[in-house]
Amino acid sequence: MSSIPGTDEYGVDVEIRDADREAALAVRPGDVEPAEELTFARNVFVPLTTACRYTCTYCTYYDPPGEAELMSPEAVRETCRNGAAAGCTEALFTFGDDPDDRYTAVHDQLTEWGFDSIHDYLRRACEIALEEGLLPHANPGDQTREQMSHVADVNASMGVMLETTADVQAHGGPRAKNPGQRLHTIEVAGDLGVPFTTGILVGVGEDWSDRADSLLAIRALHKRYGHVQEVIVQPVSPNERWTEDPPSRETMRRVVAMARAVLPEDVAVQVPPNLADARALLDCGVEDLGGVSPVTKDHINPDYAWPALRELEDIADHGGVPLRERLPVYEHFLPNEGVENEWVSDRIGRAIESGERYQAVLSGEPLDASGPQH
Repeated sequence: MSSIPGTDEYGVDVEIRDADREAALAVRPGDVEPAEELTFARNVFVPLTTACRYTCTYCTYYDPPGEAELMSPEAVRETCRNGAAAGCTEALFTFGDDPDDRYTAVHDQLTEWGFDSIHDYLRRACEIALEEGLLPHANPGDQTREQMSHVADVNASMGVMLETTADVQAHGGPRAKNPGQRLHTIEVAGDLGVPFTTGILVGVGEDWSDRADSLLAIRALHKRYGHVQEVIVQPVSPNERWTEDPPSRETMRRVVAMARAVLPEDVAVQVPPNLADARALLDCGVEDLGGVSPVTKDHINPDYAWPALRELEDIADHGGVPLRERLPVYEHFLPNEGVENEWVSDRIGRAIESGERYQAVLSGEPLDASGPQH
């Protein structure tokens, strides 16, 4: 049995049994069944700021101090309004970890606008999204309990990529990411009852045991709290800061199959169709194609365009399965008549109940491939 690096520092009780690791490492694509359907969410990408305390060598999202700016409330509203007009249901809010921690200009701008912190501003941005008819899904990196609790009630779901439990050089530097801190954020979400998305990165210097440990750690926290709705299996792709070869097709097939075998049935396995060859992975247990935007680019991976809805339909056709649109919060977290629900706030519940677009998605109305397609 082994512990994940950094877990003691952050008080996260996650240990990996050797037998579980060995079982995960033995999984191959032929050991899992293909999903019976594919799902996706229609979203609009809202990057509140490209400031980040970390400087991961594979990431093109962050800008150095002096170059990163804050998206204004007016720009947030316009982006959300355009997304709602295009039929989106999700506002995906992203920013780097604690951007007002070392970016003086970001901190000063927040103060000028009347916000005490980036999470204070995130709360207002989520309220704007709700006002414009979108369900917020915030992915603001590592969070303390205080930070997450400040914005949880205005989010339908939240997320952070675990990435890896390994201590990899790609995370190097004086502000290196700590696996224990990431796991702490996932645990906080469970303790607060927040439906959560997480995932692993493939190809940042981790080995096969690291991949197994990452998935097993996620499984352990989900079994404790029941809050993980999906796990993304994402290959690291070449960009202006990362020139290493991406993981091979065979590697991705094995990792996706491992994820499907390790994770409980109520946790979906997702691959991003703009970064991975989804067709080659369908028989490995892929169930979800993630959030795809008809109006905004992938600001985290700007070199890789979102596929249009018709392309998603082609992927599903290739696998011989139906394609279904979903909300940013999975349906089993939503209130059901006569069943007590503590997963979504009253505010989010009322928004979903009264939103015609949300109800259309839940009722399974036919997908509309018209409208903006990049």
